Amino acid sequence: MKIDKSLPYKNLVGRPGRAIALILLTSLLSLTLFAGTLVIKSLRTGLFSLESRLGADLMIVPEEAYEQSQIENIVLNGSIGEFYMDSEKTAEIAKLAGIQEMSSQFFLASANSGCCSVPVQIIGYDPETDFSVSPWIKRSLAKEPQDMDVIIGSSLNAYVGDSLYFYGKECHVAAKLEKTGTSFDTAVFTNSNTIKELMRSAINRNMNKFGDVDPDKVVSCLMVNVDKAHTAQQIRLDINKNIEGVKAVQTRDLIAGVSESLRGAADLIGGLSAAIWILGIGILILSFNLSVNGRIKEFALLRMIGVSRKRLASIIMEETLIIGIVGAVIGSLTGLFVLVQFGTLIENKLGLPFLLPGTWNLVLLAIIAISVTVLSEVLSAAYSTLRISRIDTAYILRGGN
Repeated sequence: MKIDKSLPYKNLVGRPGRAIALILLTSLLSLTLFAGTLVIKSLRTGLFSLESRLGADLMIVPEEAYEQSQIENIVLNGSIGEFYMDSEKTAEIAKLAGIQEMSSQFFLASANSGCCSVPVQIIGYDPETDFSVSPWIKRSLAKEPQDMDVIIGSSLNAYVGDSLYFYGKECHVAAKLEKTGTSFDTAVFTNSNTIKELMRSAINRNMNKFGDVDPDKVVSCLMVNVDKAHTAQQIRLDINKNIEGVKAVQTRDLIAGVSESLRGAADLIGGLSAAIWILGIGILILSFNLSVNGRIKEFALLRMIGVSRKRLASIIMEETLIIGIVGAVIGSLTGLFVLVQFGTLIENKLGLPFLLPGTWNLVLLAIIAISVTVLSEVLSAAYSTLRISRIDTAYILRGGN
């Protein structure tokens, strides 16, 4: 006997309460899988972004800055700060064996500016020698920045062409950087000439907290890459032993704590997601069993009017697929919306780099989450479907159960 192909859809519409409950449960499973996986992947992407932005084997800073953990706070936590050492250290370090390339950077904490309600970290670099910041900046600014040009992080409230004032000096926004999920998203970058000019203006206005320094004779840190004949560990020990007043630190040591925290957060999120999935699958199996038990007479009548066992099973599975696909899509889209809207809040709460992957990765992850959720839905309904397709029609209609 022919049965209307739209019967599965009509069955769901005719019992909206049951359909909505199952869709919501499926959405929760999809949301948990998609959002949990995406958070873990975003944390790992953020850590990779941080590693690539540091872009050097070693960072060399004044000894007092290292002892006060200022470098970790500035690089990893987005804190503002400034510290300086004699630029003559550059020549001393350059003479050591194993130094392949080296470039200086300057740190300056701004006064309040139009781009933000609080001071920001200004980082000066030398475009002629830099190898850590420049490759990243060139993605947003093809040419070299001119004097008094600034390149701003993605989270700052300013745009290309705007003017920002730091210590009374007008700076022009030449580019806005892509999001990194790190503290660099709230930083301002400029060339060494510009940051020295800002330092002079801060000194002249008595707005500086870094003491009486000559901007032309200091640097904040040195970024160093070692050659293939040496290891970063060897050069670090050599610098710390032979150069007074400085401290060399391997960049991988800087992010060791972040890596450990990331692993802990990933384990926690993964564990919670797995627990929710196990509970959800159990509830789904129970829900399908209860739903089928409540519809036994309906299925028995379908068998009485000539519906085959195979067609009866297909009707139930088609209903399951509709519920699974709708619920999985809703859950995945909800997870994406929440993470896009509240990604910064999540980053701040976790205290870890957080960067959503690219569009194609998001699409692939959503497809996987939807597919796994629908498959789980089908498997959860499989037992009930098999059982109901074997019902004793006459016994049911006589009032048996």
